[in-house]
Amino acid sequence: MKKIILSLTIAAFLISGVAYASFPVKKEEVKIETVTKSKEENPVSKTEKSITKLNKKADKKAATPSAPAVDEEFIITLLLLLFLGGLAAHRWYKGKPAGWNILFILTGGGCGIWALVDLVNILTKKF
Repeated sequence: MKKIILSLTIAAFLISGVAYASFPVKKEEVKIETVTKSKEENPVSKTEKSITKLNKKADKKAATPSAPAVDEEFIITLLLLLFLGGLAAHRWYKGKPAGWNILFILTGGGCGIWALVDLVNILTKKF
């Protein structure tokens, strides 16, 4: 019994690490061209100043951390598989064909193999 609880705890930690992984932040590059009317102004220096100002603004926006988008449907499907997997609750929730769901229940998730395949498909978001 202790081994089962330990293995479920380890599985929960591994799954939660995958579900809440970090995400990359994209920086936007802005190219601005200015047109000068007089010959006295240096167009390159004015453009460089404008780009420098915009890059500083973009860096401030990029430094602000944003919350990752939570895919509620993914989390619900995963929890249904983990807690009610033997009743094919995750398959009913996703609208899979009833005949296959009943077969899943009768075979015990294909002796666990079918349930494992479903778990991998859910984790890779291909379910």
